[in-house]
Amino acid sequence: MIEIDPLLVREVIEGGKRVDSRQHDQYREISVETNVVPSAEGSARVRLGDTEVLAGVKIDVGTPFGDTPDEGVLMVGTEFVPLASPEFESGPPGEEAIEVARVVDRAIRESKSIDVKKLCITPKEKVWMVYVDIDVLDDHGNLIDACSLAALAALMTSKLPVLDEDGRVDHDKKGTEPLPIEGKPICTTFVKIGDQIIADPSLSEIRAMDARLTVGTFEKAGQVKLCSMQKGGTAGMTLDEIDRIIHLAEQKGAELRKHIK
Repeated sequence: MIEIDPLLVREVIEGGKRVDSRQHDQYREISVETNVVPSAEGSARVRLGDTEVLAGVKIDVGTPFGDTPDEGVLMVGTEFVPLASPEFESGPPGEEAIEVARVVDRAIRESKSIDVKKLCITPKEKVWMVYVDIDVLDDHGNLIDACSLAALAALMTSKLPVLDEDGRVDHDKKGTEPLPIEGKPICTTFVKIGDQIIADPSLSEIRAMDARLTVGTFEKAGQVKLCSMQKGGTAGMTLDEIDRIIHLAEQKGAELRKHIK
């Protein structure tokens, strides 16, 4: 991984260009592979430029929460594999890993794209527990968007397990019923460097940024709607900058959703 001086990155971007020659609103090349982990209920590998992540969905039977007795449960977790970056260490998830998981989880949850009531098997007793585990395999920037794409692709291809006569998961049979999901919630991330706003920041651009804003969008009835936002970085943003980012998020979210079949 080549280190680029943040001051040089800032100078290039403030001059209207980017170090990798992209336009300010241009994403790196994206590839999405699904069903890459046969043992999972759904899975996807996403490459966003040189950033690579792997998401797997595991679905099991569990007990609902007391305040939502007729709703299934969704949980998103991320693990930064140490070989993905010299900065990643073994052990419990760090702050960045926790933030990525929460931002991805929030976009899915707040969009209401998964009908959690349809994940109820027996009210107050049994519901489907949907676990989305994301491994970061190579970090070259913008992990939130890469993980969001991978989680969505994995969920869209997931099938509910088959239950046996005792109400337990029959691991010898493959399910055919898809998860009740629609709307395709997706995260799009932008950073502010000087007075410039750029999409899909690379690792060097993240290190040079003043502020970051991630916007979650989804589709409903042919319209793009907002479902989440997450601010990062030390500097603030003006209302005009936020409005511009929201407008870009609607456009870029639609572009990213085209990669999910």
